[in-house]
Amino acid sequence: MSELPSRRAVLAAAALTAAAVPTLAACGRKHADVPSSGTDIAALDDVPDGETTVIYTPAGDPVVLTRSGDTVTALSGVCTHQSCSVRMEPDYILCPCHNSKFNADGTVISGPAPDPLPAIAVEVVDGRIVVA
Repeated sequence: MSELPSRRAVLAAAALTAAAVPTLAACGRKHADVPSSGTDIAALDDVPDGETTVIYTPAGDPVVLTRSGDTVTALSGVCTHQSCSVRMEPDYILCPCHNSKFNADGTVISGPAPDPLPAIAVEVVDGRIVVA
């Protein structure tokens, strides 16, 4: 007859599961979710002029925005390797799951990401950055 697990073992397993869920959720996308046309991403003032930043849409999709004056370019913030959300580092965009690095234009600096971050067409309307 096998013994039942101890209370300590059950609690340890529950703690490990709870800690793993956010990490797995970040890598759980099957593909880059591109916000639909008309989606309001952010205010133009949320992106400092001359800088690149990662903003999350109201639906939770990461978008990499680069501003030059009143012009904004956008990229999917979902890594092309295993669909984790990227984040900004001082000199590049980083996928924290497997350390892929991207330039501000989305090109791959180092892998394992096989492809650049996909572009998203955006426009500035009344001081808001909106998916075109």
